[in-house]
Amino acid sequence: MKPRFSNDINIKNRQAGFEYELLDKYVAGMVLTGTEIKSIREGKANLQDGYCYLNNCELFVKGINITPYAQGTHYNHEATRERKLLLKRSEIKKLEGKVEEKGLTLVPLRLFINDRGLAKLEIAVARGKKVFDKRNTIKDRDAKRELSRLKLK
Repeated sequence: MKPRFSNDINIKNRQAGFEYELLDKYVAGMVLTGTEIKSIREGKANLQDGYCYLNNCELFVKGINITPYAQGTHYNHEATRERKLLLKRSEIKKLEGKVEEKGLTLVPLRLFINDRGLAKLEIAVARGKKVFDKRNTIKDRDAKRELSRLKLK
């Protein structure tokens, strides 16, 4: 029988690699409620529409959907509320400088639970890709797929 809660959670935002050119990655802790961490341990989270922003030297993530916990009572959480991210002050200062540049943004890449049982969010400083960059990405992916097929034969 498979346990309901798992510590090997690794929820990825696969669309981010296609939509953005990833420049620099950071791992941040998250401020969560009890029902949120239970839903994450069940694997019920979605990073697709998430984005990060800075406010008064604090980092927040918005748009991440963590499904309300099924056994939660009136203490259950709101699915898409904004959540505070925990980074060192020096890292936040670096991010502030980078985000002020034109065309750079902070994107959530991966939500996972570390070896101590804490939920972590991997974020990246990213630049949006143009249409021709996306076409090149598709072309490269197809070429790699063809090479792997030829090697198997």
